[in-house]
Amino acid sequence: MKQRHDGIRVLLALVCAAVLVIASFALAGTAAEPALWVGPLAAGDAGDAVLALQVRLAQLGYLTQAPTGQYDAATTEAVKAFQAANSLPVDGICDQATWALLFSDAAIALNGDAGGTDTRTTDGLEAAAPDKAWEIAYMPIYTGSPMLAAAPAAEFNTNEYSTFVENRFMSVVSDPFSTFAADVDTASYAQLRSLILDGTDVPAASVRIEEMLNYFKYDYHQPAAGEPFGVTMEMTDTPWNKDTRLLLIGLQAKEIPLAERRPQNLVFLLDVSGSMDSPDKLPLVKRAFLLLLDELAPADTVSIVTYASMDQVLLDGENAANKVRIMAAIDALSAGGATAGADGIRTAYALAKKHYIKDGVNRVILATDGDLNVGVSSEGELTALIEEEKQSGVFLSVLGFGYGNLKDNKLEALADHGNGNYSYIDTIYEARKALVEEIGATFQTVAKDVKLQVEFNPARVKGYRLIGYENRQMAATDFDNDTKDGGEVGSGHRVSVLYEIVPVGSAFALPEIDRKYGDVQLVDGQAEWLTLNLRAKEPDADESSLYKYPLADEVYTRTPSDNLLFAAGVAEAGMLLTDSEWKGTATYADALKLLRECSAVRGDAYKEEFVYLLTLLERR
Repeated sequence: MKQRHDGIRVLLALVCAAVLVIASFALAGTAAEPALWVGPLAAGDAGDAVLALQVRLAQLGYLTQAPTGQYDAATTEAVKAFQAANSLPVDGICDQATWALLFSDAAIALNGDAGGTDTRTTDGLEAAAPDKAWEIAYMPIYTGSPMLAAAPAAEFNTNEYSTFVENRFMSVVSDPFSTFAADVDTASYAQLRSLILDGTDVPAASVRIEEMLNYFKYDYHQPAAGEPFGVTMEMTDTPWNKDTRLLLIGLQAKEIPLAERRPQNLVFLLDVSGSMDSPDKLPLVKRAFLLLLDELAPADTVSIVTYASMDQVLLDGENAANKVRIMAAIDALSAGGATAGADGIRTAYALAKKHYIKDGVNRVILATDGDLNVGVSSEGELTALIEEEKQSGVFLSVLGFGYGNLKDNKLEALADHGNGNYSYIDTIYEARKALVEEIGATFQTVAKDVKLQVEFNPARVKGYRLIGYENRQMAATDFDNDTKDGGEVGSGHRVSVLYEIVPVGSAFALPEIDRKYGDVQLVDGQAEWLTLNLRAKEPDADESSLYKYPLADEVYTRTPSDNLLFAAGVAEAGMLLTDSEWKGTATYADALKLLRECSAVRGDAYKEEFVYLLTLLERR
C-alpha cells in the first residue's frame, strides 16, 4: 500500500509539474522559454522552477528519478549531461542559456532525436543561400557560443558614457606622428553584444572600436628574444573607401607559462549597495568570483572588502588554500544601502599594501555597476584618488555588471588610471572568459605604460586616420616622457590597431593648410611607408625601453590574411554602429562578406558569435 501511495504522489507531482510548465508557456506566449525563469538555478535551490526543470530533463531522458523540486546531485548530473549533449559549457548550473535551450524545440534529447532535435544543417545551403547557411551555422544556440541570451532590458536607463570626438584624417605634412596609449579593454564589445541580442539600440557613445577589435584573438607573430611583443603589420585596399588603404598593426605579448606565474595578492572589492540588487549584478558577481577562486594557487592571498553605506573587511589576507572560508564569505553577500565606493577603494588599497608581495602580483579587483553616490563620486575625483593610490605599485582591474544604471565612464576611467583593465560581465560565460580563460592576461602584467607612436613617411603617405583609440590619444612629445602613463598589457594579450592610409597620389581630398615656407623635405628611406615606435616598461620598472619597426612595401597585399579580414569586418561594423563620418560605402552586408571570407571564424565561438550579431544588425 505504501508503494502505491508513493507512486500516486510521484504521478501527482509529475502532473502538477507538467501543468505548471504548460501554464508557464501560455503566460510567456511562446514555446521557447517558460515565464517562470527566476535566475540561475544550482545545487541547493528548490521550488517550482526546479520542478519544471526536472520535468523537462525527464522528458528528454536525462533525469530518471521522480521530480522533487529539490536541485540535488542527480539534477546537477542531469543538467551536465544535457549541457554536454547540446554543446553548452558544462558546469551543472542551469543559467538562462541552458534554460532557454532546454525548453526550446532545438533541445537535443539523450537519445539524440526526442524533444525537438535540431535537424537544421548548412548542407546544400552554401551555394544556394550562403547568407542563410551562415545564419544557421552561427546562431549561438547551435554553436555553443559563450553568449546565448541577454539580460532583460532595464525599465529605466541612467547609463553614463564618456563622449569623444571621432578621429579625423590628418595630413602627414602637418602631423607626421600618431601617438596613443595601448588599450586591451573589452567592455565595450561585451555591452554591445548584450544590447544587440536583447534587440535594444546600441548608444553610439558606448561603442569603442578598439575594444571591439581587442576582444578577439588573432594569429600574430610571437615576440623575438628580449622583446615584450611580437609585431605583425599588413596593408590592403580599404573595403569601404577605394581611395585609401587599410593598415593593421598587431602586437602579441609574450605569454607567461602557468608554472612561472608570479604569486598573487588579490583584494576583491565588491559593491553590495542597493543598486546591485538585481540578478545580473550581485548574484552574477558571486558566481564570477567563485570561478576565479578555483584558478588561484594555494599560496595566493585573498582579501575581501565590501562597500555600501559603509565599507567592511570580510577577509584580511586569507590563504587561497582555505577555499571553504572564502566561498562562505562570498556566498553570504547580500545587497542594500547607499554606495560609498571611495571608502571601499581606500580600504582595499590599504589591504593590498598590507599584504604586498615583492615581485608578485598585487591587485585590487573591483566589481560594481559604478553607481557611486556617497562621498567621492565624480569621475574626476575618483581618477585623482586612483592616481594617488596606484603609486603603491598596486594595480586595479575593473569588472562592470548590470545594465540600466551602468556608469561606464567611471569604470573605464578607474581602470585606465589604475594601471589595469576594464571588462564588462553580462553572463557567467563572459566571467569565465575574463577570469578563467584569460586569467594570465587579466592579472599577470608583462609590460606597463605601453605607448605606440607611428611616424609616417611623407614620400609615401599623404594622410592617415587612426580607427578608434579616441580616448587614448597622446601628444607626440609625451611619447618619450616616462612620467606620462601608457597602457598595461598582460600575459598573452593582443593589441590590434587599424589605420586608414591615404597614399601619395590618391584622389582622396585632405584638409590642407597653406604654408609660407614651401614644400616639405622628403625623408630618406623612400621605400618605407612608416616606422612604428614602441615604448614599454617592465612591470616593476620606472624607465621604458624603445623598440622600432619600419614598414616596407612588401606588407601590401590584395589578398589580405584572416587577421586583416576579420579586423576590417569588426571596424566596419563599429563605424556603422557609431554612424561614422568616414564609413564610406560600409554596410553590414559588406562586413559579413569580409567575415565569411575569413577561415579563422569557423571553430572560434567568439568570432562565430560576432557573425551572428551582424546577421541580426543586418535585419534591422
